Amino acid sequence: MWAWKLALASCALIWGGSFVIIKGSLDAMPACSLMALRFLLAALLLGAVCWRQLRDNFDWSHLLAGSILGVLAGAAYAVQNVGLTYTTPGRSAFLTAVYCVLVPFVNWVVARRRPGATSVLAAVLCMAGVGLISLGEDLVPSLGAGEQLTLLSALLFALQIVFVAKFAGAHDMMTLTVIQMAVSSAACWVFSLLLGEPTTDLSTLDAPFWWSLAYMVVLASCVCYAVQNVAQTVVPPAPAALLLSLESVFAVVASVIFYGEQLTLRLVAGFALIFVAVLASELGPRVFDSSRG
Repeated sequence: MWAWKLALASCALIWGGSFVIIKGSLDAMPACSLMALRFLLAALLLGAVCWRQLRDNFDWSHLLAGSILGVLAGAAYAVQNVGLTYTTPGRSAFLTAVYCVLVPFVNWVVARRRPGATSVLAAVLCMAGVGLISLGEDLVPSLGAGEQLTLLSALLFALQIVFVAKFAGAHDMMTLTVIQMAVSSAACWVFSLLLGEPTTDLSTLDAPFWWSLAYMVVLASCVCYAVQNVAQTVVPPAPAALLLSLESVFAVVASVIFYGEQLTLRLVAGFALIFVAVLASELGPRVFDSSRG
């Protein structure tokens, strides 16, 4: 099992590093266009690898479920990366992680399952963390456009996760993933058109951009999604959640090293509160339930 735990930690590392990679790529291509290209190539690559599963499982039910997930995921990634244009990779990563805290409350609305005490505690800690991050130099609370968009993307990610749980039992997950990626690409193209993003001439893009795109498509999309799907059938939910939650920590480390993000004591305290909130949201109910058993 240790090998799969290491694989999950590697996914967190890859996803954490992707915030800096994407931030750099936004100088060459607008956010929504970049995500549309990323998910188009990922869908084609993963579809080619899993074509037998697609052939055996593709039907109207998979198409509908995958399309719902794709619209939600596409909107989430588009909004998140437009927000990333106006904020740092570290802030973006930790504010995106708020989705873990939001999931129980979104599930309350969608599935009528009331969140427990640990979810409420996590929400309080999370709001305190966001509050610390939002404080300006004059200590007046203020969330910029980048931070506001990132929080909106966290809500969309929470919705997507709730619907994944809703559809997973009756569908093949790899088939859903390929359809989701294809629809996410289409959704991002629509966002690009609505926002009036300029068209990018692909022939003018340099080698570093294509290497960054390869990182996003091959590692951050295809490999990580496949590894996560398999690993979580072996690793119990609690340690899996803990390992994957390291994504935001790795993102801040990468942002400090490669992007030059400056960390203040206030920001570190805000990041720490959000991280603790994520852990409480992911691990608290399982620890509490096991202690009762």
